[in-house]
Amino acid sequence: MSDLIASSAIDRRLASIVTPVIEGLGYELVRLRLMSGKKTTLQIMADRPGGGIVVDDCAKISIAVSAVLDVEDPIEDEYALEVSSPGIDRPLTRLKDFETFNGYQVKLLTHDLIEGRKRFSGELRGVENGEVLIEIAEGTIGLQFDWLAEAKLVLTDELISESLRARKDAGIINETDFDEVLTSETEED
Repeated sequence: MSDLIASSAIDRRLASIVTPVIEGLGYELVRLRLMSGKKTTLQIMADRPGGGIVVDDCAKISIAVSAVLDVEDPIEDEYALEVSSPGIDRPLTRLKDFETFNGYQVKLLTHDLIEGRKRFSGELRGVENGEVLIEIAEGTIGLQFDWLAEAKLVLTDELISESLRARKDAGIINETDFDEVLTSETEED
């Protein structure tokens, strides 16, 4: 069974180079894309197992990955390295992600038409026998994981609240680090 971490041949090659480095630091590779345009960018999304990556973690990964890429030199042209968290509305790239985010709103895109469509939006219902279950307007359907081209959580109030709660519980957010909000009442005569 494949995953959605790296889609093209060059992405898979780069992932094979950087994954041991990222995992050696105690993180997981979520997604890797080599994107070209005006400037070539190697985008790496990483996270802690269980979530909660912060900027300092991204910097640590960037330094370690840069060193390995300098030695291996798999990219011919000049490029920018971008290491980030997957964000709240993260891509779902491994079968286990669909279990972890069971109950949340998702958007799925398949490689080929499935009963006349490629795009599916609805509530994630987990995984059963290698199929990603999603509840759409017509009912709950199963899509083979290998059929998926992209999968992403939808940013909802529930997802934001849960993400903030998890970061607070993990000690990543400390309310005492924030300034007190001052309010004032004014009376007009």
